[in-house]
Amino acid sequence: MNSKRKQDSEYDAIVVGAGPNGLAAALTLAQAGEKVLVLEAKETIGGGARSAELTLPGFYHDPCSAIHPLGVASPFFRQLPLAEYGVEWIYPPVALAHPFDDGSAAILERSIKASATSMGKDGRAYSRLMKPLVDSWGAILDDILGPLPLPPRHPIALTRFGLHAMRSARGLAESQFQGAQARAIFAGMAGHGMLPLEAPTTASIGLVLGLLAHAVGWPIPKGGSQVIVDALADQLRSLGGEIRTGWEVTSLDDLPPSRIVLLDVTPRQVLQIAGKRLPSGYRQKLSTYRYGPGVFKVDYALAGPIPWKAAECTQAGTVHLGGTLDEISASESAVWRGEHSSKPLVLLAQQSLFDDSRAPQGNHTAWAYCHVPNGSNVDMTECITEQIERFAPGFRDLILATSTRSAAQMQLYNPNYVGGDINGGVQDWRQLFTRPVARWVPYSTPLEGVYICSSSTPPGGGVHGMCGVHAARAAMKALNN
Repeated sequence: MNSKRKQDSEYDAIVVGAGPNGLAAALTLAQAGEKVLVLEAKETIGGGARSAELTLPGFYHDPCSAIHPLGVASPFFRQLPLAEYGVEWIYPPVALAHPFDDGSAAILERSIKASATSMGKDGRAYSRLMKPLVDSWGAILDDILGPLPLPPRHPIALTRFGLHAMRSARGLAESQFQGAQARAIFAGMAGHGMLPLEAPTTASIGLVLGLLAHAVGWPIPKGGSQVIVDALADQLRSLGGEIRTGWEVTSLDDLPPSRIVLLDVTPRQVLQIAGKRLPSGYRQKLSTYRYGPGVFKVDYALAGPIPWKAAECTQAGTVHLGGTLDEISASESAVWRGEHSSKPLVLLAQQSLFDDSRAPQGNHTAWAYCHVPNGSNVDMTECITEQIERFAPGFRDLILATSTRSAAQMQLYNPNYVGGDINGGVQDWRQLFTRPVARWVPYSTPLEGVYICSSSTPPGGGVHGMCGVHAARAAMKALNN
């Protein structure tokens, strides 16, 4: 039956969506000799990994993803010749800085010992926590980013990680550390999960980002995140794959004939595209899929570098602005109550300090966002600017121009960001392993040949491509059976 369908089809596979996961799925299929077509609704490819002049001419910003520890750690990306296709990684001396009101800062750099020194009396405790994990980082990441439902390949390393990871971020920080520095820097990392820090499994986000900082760094792609997806696209084309932009798919009926279809979209769009064909029970499960908080994003064009009080921040690609564990916990919990924090946790990147292609000579860029309730239209520009000014007096005087997107506008920019949720859905213990629904092969749907390959499938959000890789492999396995 498969051979007949191949003869009758113009393409072996069609991928809907040209984000990192869609392109990774297409590339995986093309590497296996399949004829692949990728359809993208926007005029440019990239999804969450685009770059553009958002503020002033000559200032290049990343509308969403900017710092890429999972990009260099991804098992799939590691095997690709990305450098041959123009990807150059820049590694700031300090991966992360977390400043405090007194002008000091805790930092993460590749050396655990050097990082621990910035954490005062908790230096030894931090080293004891992180060293065993960093020593096994490859094994841990292979399992965390691996496909479901396969059992772990490295059960000992994963169990060691899981003993800490299943806890709440607040619980782990308060039990492991006594001082403000270590507690705060861990809270800031865990805050990337967009969950209350008291929720189970939130420690896992902080642990993964910490071990990545020491194991591979938090690099910046020279020229912007767009170069990553451009490299994937160029390699796909070199294997005969096709990409067509400006083609919005609203129904499976819009597609040319193919043996398999992979949808790099979230459950809400799956219902729109395939809903009429899906069984009612599966439709019901997709309709109850939960989306998390959104983000409010500000991109700044600056007349000079940010004047941080803490000198360590001038060496960091990423800076977390949120103060203490209590402050960060309060801001993240407020979002989950549907409130807007007046002192939000701000995640900031300053790419132009290390990549002079991002701004005209003497000028700089800053990339910043905070979490807000899903679908929010509230303008958080002033709150974010005030948090930066708090740790860098004089910042406001350097602003030449800004570009902002509310949570609601983020969805207009990228429909996968439902309500501004950049993670493709809540990644808590209830939905981490059952995304998008509880199913033996989560990438499959009840429709023969139709698969989901977005971050709404395991292992979830981030620019690593593994959702697409696993979906493509699941599809090929089914076709060959």
